[in-house]
Amino acid sequence: MTTTKSFADDATTSPNTPIVLLEDVGKSYGNIQALRGVSLSVRQGEITCVLGDNGAGKSTLIKIIAGLHDYTSGRMSVNGEERHFGSPRESLDSGIATVYQDLALAPLMSVWRNFFLGNELTKGPFRQLDAAKMKRIAQEELTKMGISIPDLEQPVGKLSGGQRQCVAIARAIHFGAKVLILDEPTAALGVNQSGVVLKYVVKARDAGIGVIFITHNPHHAYLVGNHFVVLKLGRVALDTHRAEITLEELTTEMAGGSELEALSHELREINPEVVVDDVRKGQEGT
Repeated sequence: MTTTKSFADDATTSPNTPIVLLEDVGKSYGNIQALRGVSLSVRQGEITCVLGDNGAGKSTLIKIIAGLHDYTSGRMSVNGEERHFGSPRESLDSGIATVYQDLALAPLMSVWRNFFLGNELTKGPFRQLDAAKMKRIAQEELTKMGISIPDLEQPVGKLSGGQRQCVAIARAIHFGAKVLILDEPTAALGVNQSGVVLKYVVKARDAGIGVIFITHNPHHAYLVGNHFVVLKLGRVALDTHRAEITLEELTTEMAGGSELEALSHELREINPEVVVDDVRKGQEGT
């Protein structure tokens, strides 16, 4: 009988030691420098929010940690050991699970089949799928996370976007992820579904997992985050913790920070009534 395999069964990390640590990491594609000297630490039981506009370097950062691309300079260590991942499987085996924005779920397959996709349980000499056991475990794990899906036989494509994200999160936790990377999990969701997903992001953190929450929404980040990193043009523009920053300051940094203040100063010379908040609101409305 095939047993459920945990992603990093032997990995043990002190809460104060980063599970994943990037030091001055750079990544270039030919003459294009996508990341420049990026440092990032991810700790157990913390949500690290990585924010930035399109082209800031968020996707490249994900791909390096997830094993899709290797970095070209600097150092990345996992559980204190320097690593150069050659494939997503190496990252996964090191305890790093990634839930992408478009999800790695098969929409026409049932919920329970998706839960065990790539990690199916079998029984007997002919290695038949142990459907009953997989259904039971999937139901138990979803219930443990507080996710209510009465019919696990239904195609996962019939679930709401928020429910699909939650299934992917619960699956990663069940298979022993120590680090969970969430790529814009609320980007395509409405207010209610975003709230559902954020609730389970917090549950993952409370389960002792180090979460990397990639987003361009400072409001969602501030609701759940412990640690905030803002990327701009491949560089770290801000690295701070929740106690050191307000939502307004985080939003201003996302909107442009000192550049926004300089723009506001120029606009005030044209129209004295223009203030930073007016400029920021204009950007948020686009």
